[in-house]
Amino acid sequence: MSAAALALGDDALVLSHRLGEWAGHAPVLEEEVALANIALDLLGQARILLSQVGDEDELAYLREERAFRNLQLVEQPGGDFAHTIARQLYFSTYQALLYAELARTEGPFTALAAKAVKEVDYHRDHAEQWTLRLGDGTVESHTRMQRAVDALWRYTGEMFQPIDGITATHGINWTALQELWDTSIGETLRGATLTVPETPRSDGWTAGGGRQGLHTEPFGRMLAEMQHLHRSHPGATW
Repeated sequence: MSAAALALGDDALVLSHRLGEWAGHAPVLEEEVALANIALDLLGQARILLSQVGDEDELAYLREERAFRNLQLVEQPGGDFAHTIARQLYFSTYQALLYAELARTEGPFTALAAKAVKEVDYHRDHAEQWTLRLGDGTVESHTRMQRAVDALWRYTGEMFQPIDGITATHGINWTALQELWDTSIGETLRGATLTVPETPRSDGWTAGGGRQGLHTEPFGRMLAEMQHLHRSHPGATW
């Protein structure tokens, strides 16, 4: 269980931090609040999951880069707003499908999944609405959204690699999960007048890389920023 809790917890923790980077920079005030709320939902999930493994603060702030087991997708920089939305669309659709399955079976993640799936449904709807708005908007917004969809596609294959600790006994069929994801994403992108990428979903390095502790270059810089205060004042309390 601990390996799976660590992987899912790291996904939520890292994406929460990435979304938090929009504070003070979102395109409109309402969207700044929306992204902050999604980040807080994910942070809450991360705390519950990481506490199943050990001390949540130590796991978040004192681990080295290779000890994190998050997907490479969630560590990608927000880039422009279109990249943030494409990243959120891909991940929240995956998370909603996965947690819906985990909520249906008795196991260590049942209670968390049953609560989180309601939050994640909002996350996915938010990303879908923005994808439709940007993809079927102006020429500029369409171009940026298509560019983001294409750029992040290579990181989506890793989502469907089985996670250690989540087996068939949890009701997870990873092939079926990928098929449902493909259908959902395809419908959203086509509805937004966007083209579903035809490039390979992953290459030899990115397939499963994050789950093995292999991360992309931006992750190291993000981790240094996230851990700086805690490491600068070890043992400090408020």
